[in-house]
Amino acid sequence: MSENASEESSGLVARTLYGRRKGKKLRLHQAELVSSVLPVLAIDPANAIDEPAALFPSRPDLVRIEIGFGGAEHLVHEAVSHPEIGYIGCEPFVNGIAKLLVQIEDRNIANVRAHHGDAREILVKLPAGSIDRIDVLYPDPWPKWRQRKRRFLSSQNIAEIGRVLRVGGVLRFATDIDDYAGWVLARLIRQPGWKWEEGQPLARAWTDAWANWPGTRYEAKAFREGRSPVYLTFTKTD
Repeated sequence: MSENASEESSGLVARTLYGRRKGKKLRLHQAELVSSVLPVLAIDPANAIDEPAALFPSRPDLVRIEIGFGGAEHLVHEAVSHPEIGYIGCEPFVNGIAKLLVQIEDRNIANVRAHHGDAREILVKLPAGSIDRIDVLYPDPWPKWRQRKRRFLSSQNIAEIGRVLRVGGVLRFATDIDDYAGWVLARLIRQPGWKWEEGQPLARAWTDAWANWPGTRYEAKAFREGRSPVYLTFTKTD
C-alpha cells in the first residue's frame, strides 16, 4: 500500500486530534481570562458559520485563519498590523489560548476570534471560498514513520483548506523539519488547483521568511538547535 493510500484510508487524519491539550498550570489571571473572555471570543463549532466576517464587530472584507498559533506571537503581530482584517486563531493547547487572551487584553485587540480545539471543526463549518489566507506555522512534525498519519497537512485537510480559500487565497506553511516540508510539497503538487509560489521561477529562497515576519519561539528554538526553517507559499488557483 502506498504512503498516501495508507494515510487516506486510515481515517485517523480527519477525525483524531493528537498531542497535549495542557502544559504548565495557568497563572491566576490567565485562568480568569479563559473563563471570562474566551467565551466571548470563541467560535462555537456546533453552529454553521454562514458569513465569517459576521464574527467580527467591524465585518472585515478579509478573514484569515492561523492553525495552531502556539504562543500567539505571529497571530498578535498580524492582528495589530492589520486591524482591517479579521483573524481566527485555532489552538488546542490551553496555554497558547491563555497567552493569546493576555495579549488581546493588554493591546485591546478587537479583530481576533479564537477556537480552543481542533481547527478542522471550524474548517468544515466555513462556506466555500470565504477565507483569504490560512497559516500553518511550525506544526507538530510527528517525525516517526508510524506517526505521520497524525500530521495536520494531510491530503484530506489540504483539500478542505482548498475548499474554504477563495480563488487567489493563500496557504502559508513554515517548518524546520525537512521531511515535513517534502511531505507538504508532495501533497500540494499532487492536488489540482494549487500554485507553488516558490516553484518556477524561484521567487525567493525557501529559507527566507515572509515580509514583516515577527518570528516565533518555535523558529528561535530551531535556530538554537541548528535547523534551518523553510517558508512555503501556495496560492489557490481555482
